[in-house]
Amino acid sequence: MTQLILVRHGETDWNRDRRIQGATDIPLNDTGRAQARETGAALRGAAGEPIVVSSDLSRARETAQIIADEIGVEVGPAYQGLRERSYGEAEGVAAEEFIRRWGDWHSAEIPGAEPWPQLRRRGLRALDQVVRDVRRATAPAAASVIVVTHGAMIRELLRHATGGELPPVGERLPNGSAYTVLYERERLRLVSYAQTA
Repeated sequence: MTQLILVRHGETDWNRDRRIQGATDIPLNDTGRAQARETGAALRGAAGEPIVVSSDLSRARETAQIIADEIGVEVGPAYQGLRERSYGEAEGVAAEEFIRRWGDWHSAEIPGAEPWPQLRRRGLRALDQVVRDVRRATAPAAASVIVVTHGAMIRELLRHATGGELPPVGERLPNGSAYTVLYERERLRLVSYAQTA
């Protein structure tokens, strides 16, 4: 069994301005760096000596580095499979314009966007790779892993773990929020929801 703490990266200017980021590589802003420090402080001691991994996008990578520094561990690998959903033509578009052009966020058909089922499969494959890598590095001891990733990715992983119950439709996952799941026999089980710094 492996404990995974899924953390949404800190704020970027595009988050602040409510613009769709997707796979566009936007860096953290100062608020995002402060959120990452707060999350790291909140997780210090909660997960023993965790391994900290992330998506390879800079906002997740920097968040992971800040959290690792706060906890006092080395930051681990970056995984391309943990990247945010690609939003195709919606990347860079303001939230109001998004709704005007494509409608409801959760049912919108966006040209060029990664389909939700494909995002979920990619995320589960990435978590499987993370767990295999961590188990190789820490066996036979049980491991705890902080996985810094993105809002849509966490949403799909939580929906998988809860049979679609969480998060509720319309709920935005806050930057810096943390969600604990157990990975056991290739299955995810939610342990705690919406821990924010």
